[in-house]
Amino acid sequence: MTDFSCVITAGGENGGSEGPGALRASVASVLGQSLRGSEAVVVLAARADGPTRTAARALADSSPDRVRLIHPDPAARTTGALRNAGLDAATGRYVMVLTPGERLHRHACRNLWQAGERSRADLVAGRWSRTTEEGGKEQEPPWQGELYARSHTVARFSDAPQLVVRDALVTGFCLRREAARRHGLRYEEDLAHGEILFGPLAAAAVGRIALVRRLIVTGRAVPDRARDLAALVEAHRRVAATLDAHGLPALREERERAFVRDHLVPLARSFPRLPAARRTRAAATAARVLTAPVPHELPPLERVAATLLARGDAEGVLTAAYALSRPATVCAPVAPVAPVTAGEGGRVEWDEHCPVDITELGHQYRQFGGARLMNRLTRCTAEEGRLLLEGRLVLPPHLAPDAPFTATLEFRARGGARAVAFPVDDVRHDGNGVTWGARADVSRLLRPIGVSDTAWDARLIVEAGGVRSVSDLFGPQDLVEGAAVRFAARPRLGRLAGDTWEPYITLKDHLALRLTARRRPARTTRRLVRYATHFRPARKAKLLARALRKRLDRYRSRGFKATTYNTWLTRLPVRRGSVVFESHMGRCYGDSPRALHEEIRRQGLKLRATWSYDTSPAGFPDDARLVRRWSWRYLWALARAEYWVDNQGFPQHLRKPARTTYLQTWHGSAYKRMGFDETRVRLQNAPQRERLQQAVHRFDHFLVRSEHDVATLARAYRLPEDRLLRTGYPRNDALIAERTRTETEGRLPRPPLAGALGIDDHKKVVLYAPTFRGGPAAGGKQARRRLLLDVREFAERFGDSYTLLVRAHYLEAARLPLCPPGTVIDVSRHHDVSELLALADVLVTDYSSIMFDFALLDRPVLLYAPDLDTYAAERGSYFDLREKAPGPVTETQEELFGQLAELKKSDIRHASHRAAFAAEFGAYDRGDAARQVVAAVFSPQGASRTTDHHDRGAGR
Repeated sequence: MTDFSCVITAGGENGGSEGPGALRASVASVLGQSLRGSEAVVVLAARADGPTRTAARALADSSPDRVRLIHPDPAARTTGALRNAGLDAATGRYVMVLTPGERLHRHACRNLWQAGERSRADLVAGRWSRTTEEGGKEQEPPWQGELYARSHTVARFSDAPQLVVRDALVTGFCLRREAARRHGLRYEEDLAHGEILFGPLAAAAVGRIALVRRLIVTGRAVPDRARDLAALVEAHRRVAATLDAHGLPALREERERAFVRDHLVPLARSFPRLPAARRTRAAATAARVLTAPVPHELPPLERVAATLLARGDAEGVLTAAYALSRPATVCAPVAPVAPVTAGEGGRVEWDEHCPVDITELGHQYRQFGGARLMNRLTRCTAEEGRLLLEGRLVLPPHLAPDAPFTATLEFRARGGARAVAFPVDDVRHDGNGVTWGARADVSRLLRPIGVSDTAWDARLIVEAGGVRSVSDLFGPQDLVEGAAVRFAARPRLGRLAGDTWEPYITLKDHLALRLTARRRPARTTRRLVRYATHFRPARKAKLLARALRKRLDRYRSRGFKATTYNTWLTRLPVRRGSVVFESHMGRCYGDSPRALHEEIRRQGLKLRATWSYDTSPAGFPDDARLVRRWSWRYLWALARAEYWVDNQGFPQHLRKPARTTYLQTWHGSAYKRMGFDETRVRLQNAPQRERLQQAVHRFDHFLVRSEHDVATLARAYRLPEDRLLRTGYPRNDALIAERTRTETEGRLPRPPLAGALGIDDHKKVVLYAPTFRGGPAAGGKQARRRLLLDVREFAERFGDSYTLLVRAHYLEAARLPLCPPGTVIDVSRHHDVSELLALADVLVTDYSSIMFDFALLDRPVLLYAPDLDTYAAERGSYFDLREKAPGPVTETQEELFGQLAELKKSDIRHASHRAAFAAEFGAYDRGDAARQVVAAVFSPQGASRTTDHHDRGAGR
């Protein structure tokens, strides 16, 4: 008896497209296993074609001890029957089934066998990947991440519901052969895609299941959903019936939603790539087999696609497919449930024939010119030597301007600025859209150079009342394919560069023109050019250029720059009076560095300011020298500066010159543990901790705003007493001044920022500023994260009386839905958060240090912390937030909204807590911090008190 039997079928009637190559790949993966006691059981159907038979015999002859060829009863024609024959013939302790083309990872059998023996489970499952339709790359289903996050064992399948909610057990799992026979587990022989049903049946029967986090199978093919929809639906129904039989209606409902997302939505997405006849057949099949109601819990566009499929509306599904790939585009007439006018509220549905609520997409708030409109191309042909295009632009009634329409067809060179416009003579507005037609003489007017501008994208520009709407021309792939639509081309380099224009549909489903070579001279020229750029000398030249680029990239790398800076630039003489300012690693012009810069300007000190910026200099002061972070000019400025001022930390690897004074203003008091108090830092190795210590040791002055900062931040970063400046934060001077102004003059007029943001005077302003919850995205980009607060529901409930300002952390970016105008505004890119605090009437936050600053204004603070206990346990905290909070701590959204609805009562109830909070954590914030810091650091007396610890700076 072997350890592992891998059953591989070949030639089944409903097994899909198989061939000898797929069979060889699967058997080779079995023979290549690190567990030598594994065999391949090849079940060859009687109807298998000649090449497959030959390949199967050759595999069995080449490895007779590990490949067994099984010839089942000729009556066994379906894949399910062949698999059952393989299960009967298997001799291994464990048995698994592979579809031809699926390949085992080298250690797959060993990992499954070890997990089974260790856990005594009858079913062992692991990860698998499939070949994507775009490019043939391997990709794991995203839901596997949670299911196989760690290796563990469950007592029954309902403890790991994703096993049956998703099609997790279609491959990549094995069964103990004795358990399979004891429970009578068999494939349904009349069911195509029977593997969808077999896995859940096995999981429900066996009991203990071991889950392995390792990758087991690769190369699984994506099912042809347009062809096999009926079989997929039938398999899904039988799995759902199994869940009902086990008394698990909740799992059945969850599987219904998963089936729509895993099969029906991908089928709808594929419609633009299908020929019209296949689209029609697939829609007809869907109308026949999809009898269950579409789940309401799905996102709106997925609900629309599934509903249109169930109705057999092929054209509607085609439109929904475009909307799925571009959710911000208005693709349907948008039927109002309540009266809708441009920019106003109201609930809307997809259209009159598909009453699915799509209000949350926000199309009812869009306006002509600002909305992306779907422009469906209905005809593309040649007529009298010209390109004839006809289409229809979707234009819901509430978007249509009260003015006549004009249109222009434009072709723009891809990747360039050149564009050629053609008039559109036929433009008609018919209530729900604009129908148009154009004849473009591309042969005469479209004159490319012929080298870098061989592709031109088409778009339609519609204008009404001085407002323009620009849209690409959407069409399915078969709109142009097969049609002999070609036009003579006249490149400026001559017809040897290309001689024919051909329209085509891009991978993004838009119309474009490409310059091709159809005549012999142009084809010959292109072959010569290809040869010249691909033969051996050209390849060597390319390798040389690539090596040169790598060398240049090395000279531009941060590692090389840091070494050059620390070795050579720090030897340069200090430029007296030069100051380098940086706020939040160059991401903004704000915080305490800005307050100090403006105080220096007010006092007229003769200091030369240099500001660093990360990506864009927009918003930074015009009277300062601007340098991009990590540029050579940035390093030069740091090396020669007499003062460094920042609130986060200049790059750790850069050493501070010996005659430079480093003022660290810091960016907030601490609730969560920081520095060497963090568990993450304590778990680092010694060199990493030493690097942090060296970076902190560069600080000459560190600002604190209370003794809490001394006990937490100063201790956490191991800062000596003589480097602490008990002045408060300069950024908070503006808040103290705003509180004084409010107490004497009242809240109105509001700061100028209110007018710039378009906030009505009768509305209160709520600032939502959550804390940082993760690391930055790859490449230094901001990570886009979903907010814990449902801002759309906030807009619906409080939009008439409140405006919500959303301020994401500077290392993150918020994803906001479209809401009614004036209800939700993203202010994440606003440079100075102090201006937002001065504008806000209420602050909603969780654990952000912004609450310490806002408390100085003596305005309501609401804490929305649904994961308070988990966050405090994982990150650690310096005090009990519930005990010392400046306002109510809510754990659910309903609690938060309840507090907001009773804001006056809540404000009165927590006024004393807020005052105590401000007194404890902002004791040194008295409104003159900037003046004190400038006097202490930048005056001649302050500069002479700089401590001498530079010989141990970071970077050495």
